[in-house]
Formats: sequence, C-alpha cells, structure tokens
Amino acid sequence: MAYGKIPDSVIEAVLKHHDIVETVAKYVHLSKHGKYMKGLCPFHSEKTPSFTVTPEKGIFYCYGCGKGGNAIKFIEEIEEYSFPEAVRVMAEEAGIPIAWGGAPEGQRGDEGNGERDKLVQAHELAVKLYHYLLMNTTHGQPALQYLRSRGVTDKQIDHFSIGYAPPEWDTLARFLEKREFDLSLMEKGGLLIGKQDRSGYIDRFRDRIMFPIWNRDGKPIALAGRMLGEGQPKYLNSPETMLFNKSRNLYNFHHARAAMRKNRRVVLFEGYMDIVKAWSAGVQNGVASMGTSLTEEHAAVLQRNADEAVICYDGDNAGQAAALKSIPILEKAGLKVQVAMLPKGMDPDEFIEANGAHAFMREIIEHPVSATKFKLLYAKKNHILLEEEGQKNYLLEAVRIIAVLDSPTEREFYLKELSREFDMSLESLKQDCFNERQQLQKMKPQRDNNDNSWNNGRNENRENRRKSSAPPVLPAYQVAERKLLAQMLQSADTAGAVHRKLGEAFHVEDHAALAAYLYAYYAQGHDPDVSRFIASLQDDRLERTAASILMMDDDMPFDEQLLDDYVNEIVKVPKLREVEEKKEAMVRAERSGDMLKAAQIASEIIALERQLKGR
Repeated sequence: MAYGKIPDSVIEAVLKHHDIVETVAKYVHLSKHGKYMKGLCPFHSEKTPSFTVTPEKGIFYCYGCGKGGNAIKFIEEIEEYSFPEAVRVMAEEAGIPIAWGGAPEGQRGDEGNGERDKLVQAHELAVKLYHYLLMNTTHGQPALQYLRSRGVTDKQIDHFSIGYAPPEWDTLARFLEKREFDLSLMEKGGLLIGKQDRSGYIDRFRDRIMFPIWNRDGKPIALAGRMLGEGQPKYLNSPETMLFNKSRNLYNFHHARAAMRKNRRVVLFEGYMDIVKAWSAGVQNGVASMGTSLTEEHAAVLQRNADEAVICYDGDNAGQAAALKSIPILEKAGLKVQVAMLPKGMDPDEFIEANGAHAFMREIIEHPVSATKFKLLYAKKNHILLEEEGQKNYLLEAVRIIAVLDSPTEREFYLKELSREFDMSLESLKQDCFNERQQLQKMKPQRDNNDNSWNNGRNENRENRRKSSAPPVLPAYQVAERKLLAQMLQSADTAGAVHRKLGEAFHVEDHAALAAYLYAYYAQGHDPDVSRFIASLQDDRLERTAASILMMDDDMPFDEQLLDDYVNEIVKVPKLREVEEKKEAMVRAERSGDMLKAAQIASEIIALERQLKGR
C-alpha cells in the first residue's frame, strides 16, 4: 500500500522510529496513569488533563476536543503540516532517505506547488542579494553605518540576514529576470509591483533596510523594509501571499522556537529591531507580530510551544494599549501572561541602547508584573487620584478587574493592596468584589474554550453539575459497533469473522467506513498495527473515530459468543426501527377510529418482537 507518493515502507519506518510518548512529550508534559500517559491538551485550553497517550497502541486521544491519531497525526496537528509534510520532516529527523516524489516541505497539495517553490527560491535570492548589497557595496554603506550607530553588530546582521534595498526602481526585478523567474509570479509573491502602464515591473522595496521574514521551517517567505531616511510608511511589509499570512506568521519564530520549548516561555515584542537587540541581550525566545495586532492564530501557535508569555511592548500609550489588548487573546489560548514594564516612552531597543543588555534582562525581562497588576496600573493612569472622585472611580474599576480572577487567594492579595494603598476597608472592597462576581456569573458562565464542560477544570467543583453536560449514552447497537471495531483493529481473525457475519452492515457511517478500510487493510496482507492503519486513512474524522474507539476501556474477555452477541445487536436494528414505526402507525390508526387496522398492526408488531426474541 502507498500513501500518495510515499512508500508504505517509509510510513512504517517513520512510525517505528518515532515513539508516540517521546514525540508528544516534546510538546506536552505527560504523567503516567496506569497503562496511559496523560497531560493537558495542546490543542485546546483546559484545566484538568483529558489528553491521553496509549504507548502500547501508539496513539493519542483527547476526550475534550476529540483530536486523536498516531505520531504522524500528532505532528500534523501540532505543526499544522499536511500528511506528506509531516512524514517528510519526521523521516529527515530519523535519517530515513527521502527518495519518493512529493511536494517540497511547506507546500500543501499538488496545485500551486511549483509556484510556491519558485517564490521560496526567489525570496532566498532576494535575501542574499540585499544582504550582499548592505555588507559589500558603497550603496549599502549609509544603511550599514545607521545599523552600527544603533548598536547592531555585524554578527547580528548576519544572524538575521539583514540587508539593504537600493533606491533604484528595478534592481531586484532585473536580478530575478536574468535568472528566468516569471515576473508576474514575483508580483503575486509580493516582491515586485506591476507598472501602471503594464510595461514591466518595479521593486516593491527601495532605499530600505531589509528584514527577512521566515516561516516555521526557516524558509524566507516575505520581507519587511525600514525606511532609511524620512518618509512614510516607516516600515513596509510584504502583502499577504500564498506563502505569507500576517495573522499566522510571527517574526523570528523559527529562531526562537528551541528556546521557547526549552523554558516554556515566550517574549512578545512589537518591532524587528526590538527582536534583534533583545537577542544580543540574551532574549532568544522573542517573537513579534508583523504590521498587525496579535491574533488568536498567533496565540494558538505560541501555546503549542510555551506555557507563559511575557509581553514587552513599547512604553508609550500605543504600546501599552496594545499590551492590554493582547492579554485576553493569550489567556484564552491557555497561556499564563505577564507584562515587562518599560519606562514611559521607551521601547526595548532604546532601553538596551541607553542602559545595556544586562540591565534589560535584570530589570525588565526577569521582573515582569502579572497581567492583573498591569491592568491595575493601566487603569490608574485614567483617573485623577488626587481627587476623591478620581480615587473612587479607580477603586470601582480596580475591583471589576480583580473580580474576574478565579482564585480567591489572588483576589484577596490584590484587594489587600488596594486597601493599604487607599486606606480603604478590606471588607467593603470584598463586598463590592463579591457583588461584581455575582453579576459576571449571571451574564456569562466561566468555562474553558470547548463545549465539553464535563471535561472542564473550571467546572470540576460545581456542586450541582448538570446531567446534560456528561458524555451522551450511546444506543446499544452503536456500543456494539465500537466494541467490534476495537477488536477488529487489533485482530485480523476478528475482522475476518465480522466480515463473514456482518459485512458492511454497520449503521454509523464512520463505523461502516472504518470496517471497509480494515477489510481492505487485512486483505492486502498487513498485520494488525493500529498506528500504521490510522496512517493509511488520511481522513481527520475517521482518524479521530478510530482513536476514540481504541481508547475504550474493556477488560471483558472477547470470545466468539461475545462477537455473536454484538453482531446480533447490530443486525436487529432494522427490525427494532420497524417495530417503532409500526407502533406509531398503530397509535395513528387508533386515534382515527380505525380499530381493525390498529389490531392488524398490533399483530404485526407481536410477530416482529417474537422474531427479535428468537435471535
């Protein structure tokens, strides 16, 4: 069996080399629970672990969000790869030769692969050209002198591949044309701009210091240019293209990723120069959004690689407002948020230049304030505290900020601070806080960002948990189908017996599809291997269904009698449905006064029920 253009032997080798526990443990802290490993799900926010790994079966499954599959599927989901991309990356890590035909890494699907590949090549050449012009030509000297005057070293310039785009209109256009690139494609990729008279193309970036933007794998996919002299816009980014999406990509992510995963912490900056200067100060886990506010997609990417986020935006009003806006986005993604406070009006680059790298790390990065503390400080600026009215309004706003905290200890800690600072009664502040929390609970119940409140840590201690929030009880025939499939996934003989006795007669669509795939899988001579079988599906819904079935706990010995019982439970479903339909028809006949017809239907129901009992 081949999976697209990837040989079956490669899939098998990749799964054999990449142990499911070791693969997942790079992203999730797992602890042993009997034969399972458990941890907090990296795909949705939760307070109590519902994410489960089964080493013996080589699969993972989350009872909260339903994601599940094998090691390849986990890498697909966590890294947002396609199946071929995940296999390619995992094969490279394992030292398995990549000899099959397929899409280059970073490309999804067949359509447009050639264009994407060409655009990546063009960006690589553009980065090299601009870097060369900065470091080795008289044209680049003013830009180089400017960077050095800002404290940027040649080592940093090389590390970040910083370059310079000259003021001529078509330097890059001519450079790419000589190398036979399709200039219309280069326009689609954001490197060039078509002339209004359609007579040719000009460079998008001119007389700017250039910062390459990379994807998660370190391939250049876009550019950002800083105006060297006076003019607007100060920074110009590539437009959104088939390679570059501002809402998903983060500047310096590929450099910062290793440090983020090692210490489970990320530092968020606003600008490219902040990242460059902070790197020299020792902040190797810094990233920045590019020309756009932080998005939920950005936060989701960060949450997969870190547990804590430190916001280090500019110290001016705009920077602090942006920090305030980013806090709930990061918290919603499940990150603990803190804010590194800079002196008013200063940005990280300026602070490092004025005070040095050591002071930046010691005073700013290593001593952030909590998100709540930052909100209180931000709110304080909006009130005239020398006046009684200003003090009163600030205290009321501060209580509203504190009231949203889940922890009673945290609430009391901040309320005590307010009490001491303003010489207010702690009890009165607590009462206001209590009233505010009551209003909040009436307006919106607190919960994690998934619909399964039965698996939600914030709801664990509710005294009266609603029955409707528990997992639904499945009909007997669906349970029987799942029990059979669980055995079929682990036994070719069981699959053969079910095929003979039941065939395709599963009533749940996904169950019928899984059964059909299993019959084909074993018919091709494969031995039972659930991880390998799941890899053959390449269908998200079926992979999740298979993983959820395999996670069922069932210590009951499986034998032929139990198999027959399950088959009978499934086979009798049509007759049960027919009985229900006839009962409804009998009621309608009775209501219309047609007692003869009602008696006839009753006789048919009795006959069907005898048949069911006789099975």
